[in-house]
Amino acid sequence: MRTVRLALAQINLTVGDLAGNGDKVLEYAHRAAEAEADIVAFPELTITGYPPEDLVLKPDFIRENRRRLDQVASEMPDITAVVGFVDSNGDIFNAAAVIQEGRVQGIYHKCFLPNYAVFDEQRYFKAGDRPAVYLIRGVRVGLTICEDIWYPVGPATLETMAGAEVIVNINASPFSVGRQRQRCRMIATRAQDELAYVAYVNLIGGQDELVFEGNSAVFDWRGETVAASPGFEEDLLIADLDVDGVFNARLHDTRRRQMRPPPGISSEVTIATTPLSQTKDSDPKPNLAPGRDVTLELCRNEEIYRALVLGTRDYVVKNRFRDVVVGLSGGIDSALTATIAVDALGCEHVIAVSMPSRYSSAGSKSDAAELASNLGIRMLTISIEKPFEGSLSALSETFADTTPDITEENLQARIRGNILMALSNKFGWLVLTTGNKSETAVGFSTLYGDTAGGFGVVKDVYKTTLFRLSNWRNEQSPEAVIPPQIIAKEPSAELREDQRDVDRLPPYDVLDPILEAYIEGDRSVEDIAAQGHDRATVDRVVALVDANEYKRRQGPPGVRISTRAFGKDRRLPITNRFRSGR
Repeated sequence: MRTVRLALAQINLTVGDLAGNGDKVLEYAHRAAEAEADIVAFPELTITGYPPEDLVLKPDFIRENRRRLDQVASEMPDITAVVGFVDSNGDIFNAAAVIQEGRVQGIYHKCFLPNYAVFDEQRYFKAGDRPAVYLIRGVRVGLTICEDIWYPVGPATLETMAGAEVIVNINASPFSVGRQRQRCRMIATRAQDELAYVAYVNLIGGQDELVFEGNSAVFDWRGETVAASPGFEEDLLIADLDVDGVFNARLHDTRRRQMRPPPGISSEVTIATTPLSQTKDSDPKPNLAPGRDVTLELCRNEEIYRALVLGTRDYVVKNRFRDVVVGLSGGIDSALTATIAVDALGCEHVIAVSMPSRYSSAGSKSDAAELASNLGIRMLTISIEKPFEGSLSALSETFADTTPDITEENLQARIRGNILMALSNKFGWLVLTTGNKSETAVGFSTLYGDTAGGFGVVKDVYKTTLFRLSNWRNEQSPEAVIPPQIIAKEPSAELREDQRDVDRLPPYDVLDPILEAYIEGDRSVEDIAAQGHDRATVDRVVALVDANEYKRRQGPPGVRISTRAFGKDRRLPITNRFRSGR
């Protein structure tokens, strides 16, 4: 029986850390070699990290990326490695190197370059047009990179037509809610269609707004899961593949004999047989340890929460911060933000600041203190009353004969923003903003006030989802971490007497579905109203979203969890006369 032992290295990489990324490749390659794996595959653009964006427009970056790849190859143990990098050959390509015997033996160029959502690969790379099959340890292995595998007829099709029994697909596929279920269905279908093993290895970690959750897996020719890695953590997945099973299945299914090459891709397949056809000692390998019982699908709340934790941790750590500071208002947004920060960094690295005003309720102040105690974090209390009085006094002559309005409310928010940024400047703490997607969408925030900061933990989380996440997080501990009264209280900015969010906005259970339809779905006002929403309410909400693009553009980056986050996903002009429904 022909078998191949395959390892998938699900690792956390850092964009631009060419030396560190290379060191991690060698660490995991040695681990795979010690487990007697024949092949180890790493994520897309392993050497550079993903996405490198305009770094690939710097010739010295491209040269250093190749130099580091060759150095890694020279230090590679006795194993065949598939490593992502940027190849330069008349143009630049998103590429995979096949490394063996101390050097790069073959190179595959990604054929399908995504240019939608957060992807801009056509801005940077030239598309490859030649599939590749390598005879590795007596097994025919086809290479693909991320987007290549999403096409029903693509490079993998030609590779299996040329005899590939295993398709290795290296990825940097970012997280969004429900994405893992979609991927699993797609990869299982490809494995069945191609009658081959498909090995999917994905990146892990946070990169600016993006989170990569891993969830690497191997599927057999029946579309069944052979082995899988857990999400949101590094892992070395190892599986023994019965390659003869592929041959036997193909004898009984002759559909592939009738297939034709896909358009746009050369029908010529690079087939390398030397020296990759060399085989190791044919003695049987020791059996692998029993496979882990890995649940491929997490519940919605858990996968969102773990993405927020991972994205926050990596943004802080990779940008060389040690501590973060959060303004605690006693409301649910700041409560969940602080809780995520503690789960990401540890309580010793999170500082809370309570900044009460004349409008802060006693309950909000005590709720903030209780949360800080539950989390075990240090809390500073800095009243904004004197700065607020000073600001009103300074403006009194200019504001004479005017009625107090939102201007005075925003003054308080901006004073709080100044205090947090002063603490950041003095002590090097990264300010975590606490605005959620519902508020950000309709501009229910103060520019240079509560929008001031370095990273928006819940920037892409709707308010109704915040409530669900808070309840879920409390269920994970013997006692509630977030005081239940914080979750139960009616939302209020507390910037004037008896203020409630519903004074200016529809209830969040009404607002959020409208926002989701307009932002994620790009539905028209008429379409949203036809779903059963009040037309006047839809008009009002859509007008608020359209009017506040300038404010969103000035906000900090934050963790992306949806298919249409503000920032790289949704790119609308600030100066824009088009209005839906009008």
